[in-house]
Amino acid sequence: MENPYYRPRRLRRNEAIRSMVRETRLSPSDFIYPFFVCPGSGVRKEIGSMPGVFNLSIDILVEECRSVRALGIPAVLLFGLPPAKDEVGSDAYAEDGIVQQAVRAIKPAVPDLLVITDLCLCEYTSHGHCGQLRDGDVANDETLRLLAKAALAQAKAGADIIAPSDMMDGRVRAIREALDEQHFESIPILSYAAKYASGFYGPFREAADSAPKFGDRRSYQMDPANQREAIREVALDIEEGADIVMVKPAMPYLDVIYRVKTEFDLPVAAYQVSGEYSALVAAHRNGWLDRERTILESLTCIKRAGADMIITYFAKDAAKLVG
Repeated sequence: MENPYYRPRRLRRNEAIRSMVRETRLSPSDFIYPFFVCPGSGVRKEIGSMPGVFNLSIDILVEECRSVRALGIPAVLLFGLPPAKDEVGSDAYAEDGIVQQAVRAIKPAVPDLLVITDLCLCEYTSHGHCGQLRDGDVANDETLRLLAKAALAQAKAGADIIAPSDMMDGRVRAIREALDEQHFESIPILSYAAKYASGFYGPFREAADSAPKFGDRRSYQMDPANQREAIREVALDIEEGADIVMVKPAMPYLDVIYRVKTEFDLPVAAYQVSGEYSALVAAHRNGWLDRERTILESLTCIKRAGADMIITYFAKDAAKLVG
């Protein structure tokens, strides 16, 4: 057999060569670290289905934010566990709501850390759905009013970026108009634009105590079988004023990340969700997968697909590996 003129293995011979020709590189600046903030003081409660992830009181959260920033990670994403829940999720938009308190504590302590606030009602409602109910279903337009109030409360507390995750129709426009009317026009919206009704959210619902008390969220989150619909959702959110668009989950929807990145000229975020994290951690703990390699491989494939930023519970581990 005649030797091939081009031998791809020439550029794989050792790590120095592989590194020199590597197409996709991870950096700590790619990552956003999600946190669950809860009432109390000195609280650091590990989440059973998410080993290594904790519910944190605000004082502990501030210290964690300092360590995150020291690793070169530029941003955190906050989810709140309120002291009490009600039918309309009032802690989400209360001036002294748990997330608003956390933002006010973090910003002066770690001023160069970007604080992104998740905006949804599921963590705050007694029924666990993402909006106000009417006749046993989530009332879309009534919910928009509450989301706009919550966005204003988060902005007034000092949030750098607002991230609506509810999947109500028209919520980006409602939030953008509310922010602009109150002179918060400089605050970006990171929209969960293509958020699928995924089975990979289970551990998160334990962490945030946000499982629906009845039914499910498939009437407002996307069908996992649909890709073209995701493009329509992203286009609508951009038209309504989104500055960054997100695909969630990440690894099961790499094709969607790729299409969103290639079809729209906007930064793209991807969320490596709780189930993706927990599945890998379980395999690591059982010795089935190499921990460091699979953390980096999972994040690299998300970035390779087109994500400009990755929300991941592995952010601190990955930052140490690539920083």
